[in-house]
Order: sequence, then structure tokens, then C-alpha cells
Amino acid sequence: MKSGTKTVNIHEAKTHFSKLLAAVAKGQRITICKDGTPVAQLGPLDQPIPLRRPGLLKGRVDIADDFDAPLPPDILASFERGA
Repeated sequence: MKSGTKTVNIHEAKTHFSKLLAAVAKGQRITICKDGTPVAQLGPLDQPIPLRRPGLLKGRVDIADDFDAPLPPDILASFERGA
């Protein structure tokens, strides 16, 4: 499918949402109108969402054993004062 813009009304967008997303995945932009007035646009992402790779930093980040220990009273007090 060639790139371009297609205009649909809200009812058509709701009824054919999966088909519209397939067109967007191929590069097309979809303008959604309400009573003939454009209100939204569906379009391909400018940059792909990077895949998250769990464990990517394994062995490169150290977390202290007490990282979740309660704060010392003097530091805790400074948060409670709003300082």
C-alpha cells in the first residue's frame, strides 16, 4: 500500500480499526473526523520502539544489599521537613 492520508469518520474507524492499523503499519496515515472535522490522526511511529532486553546490564550494575533499608533518622527527617 502506498503512503498517503485516508480520511474516515468515527463510526468507520471503530468498525474497521484493525484494518486501519494494518494500513498504518504499511505507512499510511489515517485522519479521523467527527461531523466532517478532523479530530485525530493515526500514523506510523517515527522511530521503532526498541525491544527491551532483560539482563542487558547483568554484571555491570552493583546494587547494595541494603538498598531498601530504612533511611537513617537524620536523612528521613530532612524529607519530612520538605528541605
